[in-house]
Order: sequence, then C-alpha cells, then structure tokens
Amino acid sequence: MTYVAADDRYDTMTYRRTGRSGLRLPAISLGLWHNFGDERAWQTQRDICRRAFDLGVTHFDLANNYGPPPGSAESNFGRILATDLAPYRDELVISTKAGYYMWPGPYGEWGSRKYLITSLDQSLRRMGLDHVDIFYHHRPDPDTPIEESMTALDAVVRAGKALYVGLSNYNSAQTAQAAAILADLGTPLLIHQPSYSMLNRWTEADGLLDTLEQVGAGCIAYSPLAQGLLTDRYLDGIPADSRVRTSVFLNESDLDEPTMATVRALHGVATRRGQSLAQLALAWALRDPRMTSLIIGASSVTQLETNIAALDNLTLTDAELTEIEGHLGAA
Repeated sequence: MTYVAADDRYDTMTYRRTGRSGLRLPAISLGLWHNFGDERAWQTQRDICRRAFDLGVTHFDLANNYGPPPGSAESNFGRILATDLAPYRDELVISTKAGYYMWPGPYGEWGSRKYLITSLDQSLRRMGLDHVDIFYHHRPDPDTPIEESMTALDAVVRAGKALYVGLSNYNSAQTAQAAAILADLGTPLLIHQPSYSMLNRWTEADGLLDTLEQVGAGCIAYSPLAQGLLTDRYLDGIPADSRVRTSVFLNESDLDEPTMATVRALHGVATRRGQSLAQLALAWALRDPRMTSLIIGASSVTQLETNIAALDNLTLTDAELTEIEGHLGAA
C-alpha cells in the first residue's frame, strides 16, 4: 500500500529554531544509530520512520558507520526514502556524519579533506540522494589541521552536497575555533551534536552551550537517555535482550548501586509527574531553550510514540528542578 503522510503531522510537534539560523528542527529527532542495521527487520524500521514523520519528526539523523554493518543504516534508510518518503523530501531534514572508522587504510577515518568528501559521496550513494541537509564532522582529529577539516565542510556546501554543516563531539574551545574558521569561509556553523543526559553533563562544565550561543549555532544532544539507563528498563534487573547484554556502549559496570539509586529516585519524580522516567529525562534535557533538539533511537513504534509524548509535559517547576539536582548531585 502506498504511504500517505498524516494530514495532521505538524499539529502537535514542537519546533525550535537552530541557533540564529532560519532552520527549525523538531524538539525530538529520530536517530538511526542502533536499530537500523541489517540485523533488524526492515519492515520494523520502515514502520518507525513512517510513524515518526506522521508525528511531525522531520529530522532523521545518520552517520556513515551506523549499522551494523557500517553503512547499512544509510542503505536501509535509502530504501525507506525510495518506497515511502521521497514525495516528502523537501519536508525532511536528513543529516549524516563522517569521522569514525569506515574503511581500511589511511583515508578511512578522522578528518582529512580526502576522507570527509569521499565519505559524504558514499553516503549520498547509499541513500540515493543528491544532497543532505546537514553534514557533520563526527569527531575532532588530533592530527589533521582543523582548517583542513573545516575547509572540507565548506567545500561540500559549495558543491551542493550539503545545505548546512555541523560538528559532533568537539569541546567548547575546539568549537569556537572551528566556528571562526567556518565564518571566515562563509559557511557558518549550524549546529553541534554532543552527548548529554542527566547522567552525562560534561557540556555544562565545558560551557558548550554558551559558546554555541555566542557563535549563533544550535545544539542537538545524542544519548539523552544514557543508552537506556534513564528508562524503566533496568529498574528490576538486566533483561536478556537489553543493551547491556547486546551492545559495547553500555555494560554492567554502568549499573552500579549509586547510579541505580539515582535512577530509582528520578523514577519517583517522574511517577509523581505522571510520566515515564524516559519522558522526564527528555523534558529535563530540553529545559534550556538553547537545546534545539534531542536525538532518540527507537526499536518499536510504541517506544517511539511513548518518548515523543514527553513533549506533552515539558514544564518543570523550580521545586522539581531542585529535587532532580539533589538526586544528580548525590550520584
């Protein structure tokens, strides 16, 4: 059956302006990191993407190495574009990244002009696109001059392969330097994608949001649920199919007793608010208006719908914020 997007898809989603740019992003974006590789059922991936768009999620976030295997998330998303979303391409913001290991040899990772431009060309072929909306340098390269990496980002915009450029995993000082170079080149930094959650607050100590505000860029956080720790999933132990058992990004040592005591306390706050713990974590991460969007993953349509419902109650009282801070400070 031919997919037709919901007529009311823009009625309930919250959109936030990205820094000082003219681009607005949904407050919750869909990330295709863990659940869109070849080991996952393609029809489930398709159902998630279609439902996300029906709920007003216009932004789909990828990277060259997402899978597994690397590249498969882009290929699978390309199939979904071809079968369902192509008629709505102009309503979508599609982003991808390059920086981590993608292919063997000296040109398959980091930040050289050779790698970044070649990687984007590969990503476009996998997705069947002539351009992406946002192209990120996925991590800073300690050995390549930052000028070379930023010049490559500028080049892909001038070549029509990307509309905007972003950074990911850069600290505040690196971001300020990169933004200044990009501004001189005439391709301003649109957005930064750091990790951020109740249990991972490095950006606050680093002053990243202040730097982004100064340079006019937005912020979109990944892992706002701390790889699933900030959900109800581990309150009663470790399920056999959980990320602790199946992923290298979360392990049993992350679920130590002090951390789980904090998680249980936060769950109590969420319950009193009539929310799930995940919904509270998302509302908390969006409390600063400079946070443009959050990237969430989804393994099912139900999980997607439940997390997007966090937007129904984003208001946190001063008392709630103080209580949450107390629990986090004790972690």
